[in-house]
Amino acid sequence: MIQFLARRFIRDCDNVEDPAVRRAYGALCGCVGIGLNVLLFLGKLLAGLATGSVAVTADAVNNLSDAGSSVVTLLGFKLAAKIPDRDHPFGHGRMEYVSGLVVSMAIILMGVELARTALEQILRPKPVDFTPLAAGILLVSIAVKTYMALYNRSVGRRIGSAAMSAAARDSLGDCLATAAVLLGGLAGRIWDVHIDGWCGGAVALFILWSGVGAAKDTIDPLLGQPPSPEFVARVKELALSYPEIIGIHDLIVHDYGPGRRIISLHAEVPASGDILALHDVVDAAERRLGEEMGCLATIHMDPVVHDDGATREARERVSALVRLIDPGITIHDFRMVPGPTHTKLIFDAEVPYQCSLPDQEVRRRIQEGVPTLDGRWSAVAEVEKSYI
Repeated sequence: MIQFLARRFIRDCDNVEDPAVRRAYGALCGCVGIGLNVLLFLGKLLAGLATGSVAVTADAVNNLSDAGSSVVTLLGFKLAAKIPDRDHPFGHGRMEYVSGLVVSMAIILMGVELARTALEQILRPKPVDFTPLAAGILLVSIAVKTYMALYNRSVGRRIGSAAMSAAARDSLGDCLATAAVLLGGLAGRIWDVHIDGWCGGAVALFILWSGVGAAKDTIDPLLGQPPSPEFVARVKELALSYPEIIGIHDLIVHDYGPGRRIISLHAEVPASGDILALHDVVDAAERRLGEEMGCLATIHMDPVVHDDGATREARERVSALVRLIDPGITIHDFRMVPGPTHTKLIFDAEVPYQCSLPDQEVRRRIQEGVPTLDGRWSAVAEVEKSYI
């Protein structure tokens, strides 16, 4: 059905690299999800009220929260699509994350309230009249949620959307929650085992778990999170495809919302090269990164000596030294400054956040270790963190 609607309402629906097409797919799936979730909510609510089942009512509220999530998300997409203005020069893309955070808070509040109701049912159980109609409604719900999981996963893979993939996982989780409610109702009707409150509590815990997970997924990009390894690898591949660029470092990715990334990096170029020609190469690399990665790229050019045997050997020996301190440490901007009594080795050491040593200890070990490689050497090392 989704593909039929996409071909009918989305212009150039096969061009999934176009941000407008991706937004249209998100809006279409969101609208379909709202409609299906509202229908499921109404059906389960009627079944819950008719049977007096807390678990069925809790499952109905879960579907209502899913519909509300889709509404707020659609609103977030609309606000995020606003063009940049004087007060927001980087655009409004993060409104999508803000809307997701609002939804997650609402989900958590619903989970808390449903947990309270389920606890009352556990402490003071009431008889539940689980009818075949209620069982039928829950079976239909499982089938609908399975369909929603399949189409969300399919569209998520097609347009490369983490949000759609998350929606698919959420729908699959809803299937499991509804199945638990169905089993609880059947157990009460067949074996006269009163576990309705416990099933309602399980659904409430699932809602809370979903809310906390959704909050984390939106808070992380708002606070700032590292880019994916695939994105970093592609940036390196494109930059190093130019023979004049012999290395890159200090890559920083700023995420201002889906499809609104700004990246900056330092490109190492031969110090002996023509500065104007090298600048043209760097400009070309910036343009290509912008066109192929869908981001705004800024590249700082770092001239380095790479054709001097002594400098190359010293860099290799120091690189081996810092890897003994921590395998993840790398060095860049390496220079040798000879003096009458000793030679200064000036470089930056990039330390991953996984390193257990404080920066001061890393610097101390480097400064003490470099003279052991050659008594004439002394280290002037700047320790910095990696942002990828």
